[in-house]
Amino acid sequence: MLLRSIDEEHRPQAGSYKSRDDLNLGPPTSMLSRFTAKPRASMSPTAPFAWPVRVYWEDTDAGGVVYHASYLRFLERARTEWLRAQGVDQSAFREATGLAFMVRAMELDFLRPALLDDELSVTVAVKAWRSASILFDQAIGRADGTELVRAQVRVACVDLNRMRPAPIPADLTPGLAPKT
Repeated sequence: MLLRSIDEEHRPQAGSYKSRDDLNLGPPTSMLSRFTAKPRASMSPTAPFAWPVRVYWEDTDAGGVVYHASYLRFLERARTEWLRAQGVDQSAFREATGLAFMVRAMELDFLRPALLDDELSVTVAVKAWRSASILFDQAIGRADGTELVRAQVRVACVDLNRMRPAPIPADLTPGLAPKT
């Protein structure tokens, strides 16, 4: 019962969240201004990007070895943070355009296991950019440089109303242009 009282004590009160409309962000200056922000300083969309991850119990099996599906979450987080570093807010992008990115294909090579408490680095690099998809090279390694997982991930831009591929807006990430 102690857990329930702690949970109830920290639960947000009804009505405490503001909707996006309540934020009053003002009129957009362009279509993309609703879902893009200023990219991080010196962040190039073609430069390799790294995101740190710590391995917790929730990521492992009973033996403290990272469960294979946890690597997918690590890869997803790094791609999401790469987009955020480019100045893209995915929720606002979806609301403004009706588009979202979805994994179309994924190939993974598990080289070595990650273990409980390991400090990992998940890298993201754009390998190919097409009109409606992006192919990423990704890797997961330990802080000591040991490579654990290699991955190629193709994400497709999808029209959520039709659930069909759609062109990626040309000015989504300045500096990258589709290469067919």
